Amino acid sequence: MRNPFLACAAVVLTAAVLAACGSSADGNDPEAAGAQRPAASGPSVPGPSATTPTTPAPPAAPATEEPAVPGPSAPAATAEGPKTPSDEITPATGTFTEKQKEYLEDRVPKGMDPAAVLQTGQETCDKLRYLVKADRDTAVGAIATQEIPDAPAAVAGLCPQHQDLVDEAAYAYADGTHTGKTLRPGVYRSASPTTSCSWQITGAGGKELASGTSDTGKSRKITIPKSARTFTSAGCYAWLAEGAKG
Repeated sequence: MRNPFLACAAVVLTAAVLAACGSSADGNDPEAAGAQRPAASGPSVPGPSATTPTTPAPPAAPATEEPAVPGPSAPAATAEGPKTPSDEITPATGTFTEKQKEYLEDRVPKGMDPAAVLQTGQETCDKLRYLVKADRDTAVGAIATQEIPDAPAAVAGLCPQHQDLVDEAAYAYADGTHTGKTLRPGVYRSASPTTSCSWQITGAGGKELASGTSDTGKSRKITIPKSARTFTSAGCYAWLAEGAKG
């Protein structure tokens, strides 16, 4: 992971998950089954023997003449797939709290263990809690860049104490190009930039209004004027609005 705070958070949370396996009777930390690693090796191919006939085998037909027919793929666990009805969402052991049930409603794909879905949301909250203690701007940036996916839903359902991070991230700009109505005039600071942070602001007709680079890895401030039409950033991670909610 690019961001050092997020890398540390992943190590800390992995150790915490391994130490907290199992589900209690009150529904906290329900057990999620571990996924098995698929075998990486296939069957070996025997080499030619001494008795191999000298008559050459007929040439193989080009692969394009008989394309392989793909078989049916496993259903993806996405928001678009069929969901488990709320009255069927139960853990293998123990129970879910009312708060956990509300979070899981319309979120558990058919055939998936609801405890696994809940654990993902709880891990998101754990990451945010760790990042806030280490560096608040990085926590907001991780939501803005979606480096911590599905953070708004997890916060709303499982850790509402972090709602201020989600609200601030809504006014931030992740690395990339932003144009038109997505641009909001104001002062912004870079959150956890790299040593190759660069940005450019252009106005009507592509006229450059401001640009800059930074190789220090330290936060920089920029101003996006009302006349801006495009804002491009690379290597700066995210830009957070100065002041409450931009």
